[in-house]
Amino acid sequence: MEVKVKDPSLAGEGRLKIEWAEAHMPVLMELRRRYQDKKPLRGYRISAALHVTKETAVLIRTLKAWGAEVSLVPSNPLSTQDDVAAALADEGIAVRAWRGMNEQEYFEAIREAARSSPDVVVDDGADLHVTLHEEMPNVAKNVIGGNEETTTGVIRLKALEASGRLLYPVIAVNNALTKYLFDNRYGTGQSALDGVLRATNVLLAGKRLVVAGYGWVGRGIAIRARGMGARVIVTEVDPIRALEAVMDGFDVMSMDEAAPLGDIFITATGDKDVIRKEHMLKMKDGAILANAGHFNVEVSVTDLESIAKSKREIRPNTVEYALPDGRRLYLLAEGRLVNLVAAEGHPSEVMDMSFANQALSVLYHINNRGRLQPKVYDVPLEQDQEVARLKLRTMGINIDELTPEQQEYLRSWK
Repeated sequence: MEVKVKDPSLAGEGRLKIEWAEAHMPVLMELRRRYQDKKPLRGYRISAALHVTKETAVLIRTLKAWGAEVSLVPSNPLSTQDDVAAALADEGIAVRAWRGMNEQEYFEAIREAARSSPDVVVDDGADLHVTLHEEMPNVAKNVIGGNEETTTGVIRLKALEASGRLLYPVIAVNNALTKYLFDNRYGTGQSALDGVLRATNVLLAGKRLVVAGYGWVGRGIAIRARGMGARVIVTEVDPIRALEAVMDGFDVMSMDEAAPLGDIFITATGDKDVIRKEHMLKMKDGAILANAGHFNVEVSVTDLESIAKSKREIRPNTVEYALPDGRRLYLLAEGRLVNLVAAEGHPSEVMDMSFANQALSVLYHINNRGRLQPKVYDVPLEQDQEVARLKLRTMGINIDELTPEQQEYLRSWK
């Protein structure tokens, strides 16, 4: 794959960022040391479509240290940290990524990663998986296995499996307990609000903040927003999640009811058109719209463009849309992932567990080559628990162990 980054001279700055991330990702660093002498990935090609951040760089360096030949492309046109991309390219990684790719450049990078004939595919959102299946099935048939990082991607891959079209086994890294309970909840909870604040610098305390979706991402945002003094409203389509949000102390209502009340709206559903024209027309002057879901489809930008008489970028990553009646709505990060476009994404400490699972899942594919069916698999429980044990150990925390008598008591029907 042809290496292409925005500015190779940024490599020095990128290396400093990666060094910072490595200092805060002790689990992944421990795993790197554990296997780097054995080189278990020697001779294998890995194609990765991930947000090109300092945390991703730690994962890529780990896979390389284990002997893999790695190609890296972005999983979002606006999430690449150009200095990190430059640093990885300077270290001999095949990187094709820069911030601000247009749609054609983005998907051509995805195709380049697919053309490299990977043995293992590591993806975030499933654009690389889907491209392999739709455009290069002959390449996909030779893939040993793949990983998927996020909820949206797992949904797409399960749909592929249900249609009988999935061509290789995929591990749903997103479904690991040490991923979604921490990355989705605490990582997005903090980083999404970080993105909103960097883009706007508004005060959250006292604001009515509407969170669309009460999955693990939505829960994290709602909890963190409440902790900063926001008055949080949750919208949901799932009655059980809606009831849970009520019991957690949040106001719950439809988006139609929330639209005229909210000061800030953050979508976290994984679905399209969550905030539409009919909602926008009810919003108050100055309402802020942001998205924390993987794709830029949750806030209907098309609808927003259709009702606005003019627009202008009033701050970096903040576009003001003027409506005919004088009201203004503010869209952050073009409706893309606000935490990665307007901020730096999740903190290194939480990505430590997610990317430890990614690395171990790559090893799992190699160690089980030929034994897995073309299905979507969850991360093995033993791996999940090992990641949690390592994380606790690096935090200096000890926990109890069951005695033999206690284990026997729990196994007994008496």
